[in-house]
Amino acid sequence: MSQPLLGMGLPALEAWAKQHGQAAFRGRQLHDWLYAKGARQLADVSVLPKGFREQMAGQPPDGSLDWMGRSRELHRSVARDGTTKLLLGTHDGLSIETVGIPAEGRLTVCVSSQVGCPMACRFCATGKGGLQRSLAVHEIVDQVLSVREVMEQRPSHVVFMGMGEPLLNIEAVLDAIQCLCTDLGMAQRQITVSTVGVPRTLPRLAELALERLGRAQFTLAVSLHAPDQRLREELIPTAHAYPIEALLDDCRRYVAITGRRVSFEYILLGGLNDQPRHAAALAQLLRGFQSHVNLIPYNPIEEEEFQRPTPAAVDGFRRALQERHVAVSVRASRGLDADAACGQLRRRLEGSLEPVLAR
Repeated sequence: MSQPLLGMGLPALEAWAKQHGQAAFRGRQLHDWLYAKGARQLADVSVLPKGFREQMAGQPPDGSLDWMGRSRELHRSVARDGTTKLLLGTHDGLSIETVGIPAEGRLTVCVSSQVGCPMACRFCATGKGGLQRSLAVHEIVDQVLSVREVMEQRPSHVVFMGMGEPLLNIEAVLDAIQCLCTDLGMAQRQITVSTVGVPRTLPRLAELALERLGRAQFTLAVSLHAPDQRLREELIPTAHAYPIEALLDDCRRYVAITGRRVSFEYILLGGLNDQPRHAAALAQLLRGFQSHVNLIPYNPIEEEEFQRPTPAAVDGFRRALQERHVAVSVRASRGLDADAACGQLRRRLEGSLEPVLAR
């Protein structure tokens, strides 16, 4: 079965060129045009023989419109702070979200790993529509290229915190990380993989990362969002099959295999899990971990009545953790005027999408 060129490394592209009757150096040219120049169609690669391009145009890979494997931009939403959310169209008529988050001296790309999500977190718009399918490697890497293209800036960091549960698409996620590092020149330490937790997958992620990447230097961020099992199940219905103690045991196994610390994410929901007693319980839960807690003030969505925490509650929660010697930071809210929470833009435009750019 044929596959798009995007996501292939240099050796694979050289082999592809030879397989199709071209010299190996044509694969090196393709690599440059794919990753450095961001070519969208094979026909755009003007250094390739015209006859070859015309020949290949008539036989694109299975399920793709063109050999390059690039997506179409369906919609663009830009917030006042420069945060840019793109809605991208896949070859099979689905849509995925990616976000470019600029800051001084850096550009973070938040990528999706699935179309939709099966985890059904109540505070997340993505899970409201369920899961449609997992993304292929080229569809993940394309998100980074698309943000680079639109924002005219080289991404410095990538976070798997968009649509979907990365641990339900482990192999494609790891292959995408390898591509980002080997072909786009990023460092693993600039990449974060965020998960709400899938039973028995964290040790497998650690072992596969060592096998596929040679080392596991990306950051693992585990979404807790509650300091106890009862409240966690209320917020994340799928958590009933994965007790918080078992999740933390798997985190310890991940640390033992990789030697890397785990970050914990905690979304603050006004009046529900943002009180000092919750912070004290969270600190007790994480005793013994060399970890970092990232606090995330909630971005409201229409389908739920959760409230955004007050600044005083956020600061009180942070101080309560610090007093208990827990490393903690508060994620600055970005793009609140651009449907920045996961899945919001896609759900708002669902059923009325028209490409804003002809690709």
